[in-house]
Amino acid sequence: MTERDVDNLDIFFDAARRQVPDPSPDFMQRVLDDALAEQRRLAGRKAPRRAGPGRLRQFVAAIGGWPAVAGLATASVAGLWIGVNPPSVVSMTAEAYLNSGADAYLVDLAPDFQFDVAEG
Repeated sequence: MTERDVDNLDIFFDAARRQVPDPSPDFMQRVLDDALAEQRRLAGRKAPRRAGPGRLRQFVAAIGGWPAVAGLATASVAGLWIGVNPPSVVSMTAEAYLNSGADAYLVDLAPDFQFDVAEG
């Protein structure tokens, strides 16, 4: 758009600002009637019920909040690590406990499966 076109548009905008028409009383009455009808319609409605806290939020609150969740997560990871790669003391204790009976024995279901932490 060139500057000449903008000047031509300004003439029309200035004319429209000088001759602002007032809305007719009939139009204003219809707008107010519609607004009052809408207010009456909404006044008969009940307020929407606010949803309560979700199940996760309820569970976290029941066990003591996020610090308790962090403690449970840490204990779970530690238990998983000890279960997968037990220290020799745990293995010896488990063997001694399970071999105490006549028919009890300790079975390694995956003898070739190892976690090599120190491998380069």
